[in-house]
Amino acid sequence: MYLIELKELVKSYGPVKALKGLSLTIPKGCLYGLLGPNGAGKSTTLRIICTLLSPDSGQVYFGGLDVLRFPGLTRKKLGYVAQEVSIDKILTGRELLRLQGDLYHLVPGKREKRIAELIERLDMGEWIDRRCGTFSGGMRRRLDLASGLLHQPELLILDEPTVGLDIESRSVIWALLRELQAQGTTILLSSHYLEEVEALANQMAIIDDGRVIAEGIPSDLKQQLGGDRVTLRVREFSDENESEKVRQLLEGLEGVREVLVNRAQGFCLNFVVDNENVLPRLRDELKSAQFNVFALAHSQPSLDDVYLQATGRTLMDAELEVAGIRDVKLETKRAMR
Repeated sequence: MYLIELKELVKSYGPVKALKGLSLTIPKGCLYGLLGPNGAGKSTTLRIICTLLSPDSGQVYFGGLDVLRFPGLTRKKLGYVAQEVSIDKILTGRELLRLQGDLYHLVPGKREKRIAELIERLDMGEWIDRRCGTFSGGMRRRLDLASGLLHQPELLILDEPTVGLDIESRSVIWALLRELQAQGTTILLSSHYLEEVEALANQMAIIDDGRVIAEGIPSDLKQQLGGDRVTLRVREFSDENESEKVRQLLEGLEGVREVLVNRAQGFCLNFVVDNENVLPRLRDELKSAQFNVFALAHSQPSLDDVYLQATGRTLMDAELEVAGIRDVKLETKRAMR
């Protein structure tokens, strides 16, 4: 049974298209991960589900309820923890939770009981009565998560919940999310951390450039590659002509598939091999063609390999590309002043 259904969502910010016909279904009771680089459309998707944004076109359903027609009913059923933590610096943590409880119209007795449970579960007892302005990033994130869980929502939506957190805070949050999912809460988690999605999600989708490019169970997505991943460098920094010659050689070898040239990382080559026995023969063929092996890395498939196969670039390359575009835009604005 699907709790969330997104159908052909389109959303633009001026000339920029954030979503380009995105469709997605999220089963009830699962911990669903959205993986993708910054700027892929993850946050826009979450905000549309939360009724904080309206799509230009498309449909959104929450348990069969039309979210765009009944936003008020939708909000009662979900908890949202945004990427940017914004809390009142004057209030104490406990006072902020009480205010949140009042906003959800919780009766005082139930509100206080629920606050006490969350303080204990998120290990906030030592500092919850301090003013929020004194909190570290990890404390603020735990408090924000407690606010989203106070009314025991059917769906918990988390936008990059552990960005910049210390290991202890991240561990506490991961443990709580696993516990909530085991109790039947549906969790929708966006992240650009591969290890986070791989560790937590039992189903996932990879979003790139406003579209879903792959979805399913993480282990199934990796197995679909059908072999081991190899990264090859014939020189520390090859050029396009040399990498193309090596690509043609590799594509002619039995047991080598899905050869991609990674231009962003010095024109190295990524490909899949059916088994380890292919590698000695590969070395011999490269030597016969007078190509040296500068570096060769052999590993089991990862989610980054799934992303690479779907887009032709790694998730890190995509992040760097987005950062580069932002830097160019910033420099352009400065030059125009």
